[in-house]
Amino acid sequence: MRSILAVIVAATVAACSPPVPDSGPASREEQRARDAALANPGLPSPYAISEESIAPTPFASAQTSPNADIAAETTAALAATSANSGVPPLEASPSNPPPAILSNPGISSENDFAAVSAEQTIESDAERLAQNRAQYEVIQPTELPSRSASTQPNVVAYALQTSNPKGTRVYNRAGASQSKFQRNCAKYASPDLAQVDFLNAGGPQRDRKGLDPDGDGYACGWDPAPFRAAVGN
Repeated sequence: MRSILAVIVAATVAACSPPVPDSGPASREEQRARDAALANPGLPSPYAISEESIAPTPFASAQTSPNADIAAETTAALAATSANSGVPPLEASPSNPPPAILSNPGISSENDFAAVSAEQTIESDAERLAQNRAQYEVIQPTELPSRSASTQPNVVAYALQTSNPKGTRVYNRAGASQSKFQRNCAKYASPDLAQVDFLNAGGPQRDRKGLDPDGDGYACGWDPAPFRAAVGN
C-alpha cells in the first residue's frame, strides 16, 4: 500500500513539473542555476525557462535610477503640454535671451552718474547755472500793512490796557441779577464776542445787559490773562 502511494505522489509531482528538454552538456555553473530555478520557481533567475529551450537571459547591469524616472516623466509632461497647446515650451538658451527692460521716460536719471555724465558736460552745467542766476530775484521786505479802521472794540488791546485779574471788582454794579447774567450770556457763541459787545455798549463803565455782575470789567467770564501771557513770552 505504501509503495502504491509513493508511486502516485511521484507521478503527480512529475506531471506538475514543466518538461525540461535536453539542451546538451552544460557547465557546473549553468547546471546549478538550472537546478535552483527548478527548485524555486518564484525566485528570479539569470535564465529564462521555456518549453522550447533554456536560453540564458542576463539581468541588466544596473537598475534605473529615480532621477532618470523623474526626468523621463518631466519630458513626457512637457511633450503633452506642447501637444495640447500647439506651442513648444520655452527653454533658456543663448538663442532665447530674456526680454529687454524698456526704459520709462517718466523716471528721472539725475541720480544715475553714468546717464548724467553722458547727457551733461561742464559747459552745459555752467550755462544752466547762469540761467538760474538770471532768473533769481530778491524781494525786499516791506512794512506790515496798517490795520484797517474798525468801529468794533479790540479785545486784545483791551486786555493789554487793563491790569486787574479776573474776578477783582473795579466797577460798581448796583442791582446786578444772576439770572439776567446767565440768560444774556447764553446768547453769545464765545466769551470774546460777549466782551466785544460789552465794550461796544458802553463797558466797562456801564453794563446795560448785565454781562458783568461782579464788576471786574470782563463780560461773561472773559479772561484777559492768555493775551497778557502771549505778549510776555
